[in-house]
Amino acid sequence: MKLVYKVLASLVAAEVAVQAMMVVLGDAGLFKYIEQGGVIDKATAESGGIQFPEFFAFMVHGMNGMMVIPVIALLLLISSFFAKIPGAVKGAALVVLLVVVQVSLGLLGHQIPALGALHGLNALLLFSAAVHAARRGRGVEASVPGRSHARVETVV
Repeated sequence: MKLVYKVLASLVAAEVAVQAMMVVLGDAGLFKYIEQGGVIDKATAESGGIQFPEFFAFMVHGMNGMMVIPVIALLLLISSFFAKIPGAVKGAALVVLLVVVQVSLGLLGHQIPALGALHGLNALLLFSAAVHAARRGRGVEASVPGRSHARVETVV
């Protein structure tokens, strides 16, 4: 179960990196589209008439953020109860809390654009918490018969 915990925590961190890549790809494509004379207004956006190749990146960002990452974070929390890693439940709970904050900031950012800055900052916190959770399980190896020493590392 330790491996499951570490893999799920690593997946959260990887998904946060994918999120950053997708939103920047979408923004870059949007600005190029506008520079080339493309126009975006409410009617075009609602009709699905936005036509630039990188638009899919916004869709990936939305689906990952609203569905994929929350599910992985919940699986991480569930696995933390069985992983027998010191501090695993706290680490997973922090990841879940940061995911809830991230989704909330993402949704509220459509109404209050300044919250986008907090959305970006929270993404960094979420990434860091997920990496830290993934590294927690590296600290202790079980003693193996025939070995005189068990290796113990400190996880910071």
